[in-house]
Amino acid sequence: MEPILELESARLVMRQWRDSDLPTFADMCADPQVMRYFPAHLSRLESAALIGRIRGHFAEFGFGLWALQRKDSGAFIGLTGLMNVGFDAAFTPAVEIGWRLAREHWGLGYASEAAWTALRCGFDRLQLDEVVAFTAQTNQPSQKVMQAIGMHYDPASDFAHPKLAADDPLRHHVLYRITRGQWLDTLHG
Repeated sequence: MEPILELESARLVMRQWRDSDLPTFADMCADPQVMRYFPAHLSRLESAALIGRIRGHFAEFGFGLWALQRKDSGAFIGLTGLMNVGFDAAFTPAVEIGWRLAREHWGLGYASEAAWTALRCGFDRLQLDEVVAFTAQTNQPSQKVMQAIGMHYDPASDFAHPKLAADDPLRHHVLYRITRGQWLDTLHG
């Protein structure tokens, strides 16, 4: 499949990663507020490695986590996109939607706008049957984005994240889902 290199929404360009994104991305991944629902902050080297894994996912599957750029200023503000879930769980194999934005761009609707655009790509272009999202139970901001884009909480599928230690306070995760049919209903509802 030909990689989907760029998407656009009203205010954002979702594009491939540039080497020039690394300094801002590394700052974002080192920000304790941005990373409070992740197991650890990332160093500059770990942030660069993550960009490398994202590029590899695009090369292998044709989609991934796009770099987010504001149309008005051209500023790189984070990432949003679709990835294959990288661990075994009751709901896998699955494609997940995810996002991470620099703190100064929170509360402006960019996460929901970009996530909606990624969902549209997943259902229209990739012909996915379902997309999932998951986060630590305490991550209310991300759960609000999941709800805003029409995802449904599936309490029966809550799980202990297998990559986190048993005593990690972030281990308990909630799962949200949306099927192509549910997505179409939100378009016509």
